Amino acid sequence: QVRLVESGGGLVQAGQSLRLSCEASGRTFGSYPMGWFRQAQGKEREFVAYTNRIGGWTYYADSVSGRFTVSRDNTKNLVYLQMNSLKPEDTATYYCARAPSPISTAQAMADIKNYDYWGEGTRVTVSS
Repeated sequence: QVRLVESGGGLVQAGQSLRLSCEASGRTFGSYPMGWFRQAQGKEREFVAYTNRIGGWTYYADSVSGRFTVSRDNTKNLVYLQMNSLKPEDTATYYCARAPSPISTAQAMADIKNYDYWGEGTRVTVSS
């Protein structure tokens, strides 16, 4: 059984930064791509970022590109989401998710059906 636990959320002002962490259980963490998604109140869950198994290739939603950075440390079973220049519209609950196999298209990366394990989420609130 795989367990993902997000942390690092909180309340910040617009323009500030936060770093989210996602810790995964299991000895095969480095074998799987990982994604970050977010869900604002009353809205559907949306894709934020994707990283391949070793972190050498990443992809971002247009809304966060240039401000957010996804990285991972496979020795610690951790994946991170560094969020800079935060905006009120970034307010949401952020989730990490594991993909059971590599994903090659942007459309597929954004599809929640291509991820098999999800964390419980961590809340990010950005005030204006």
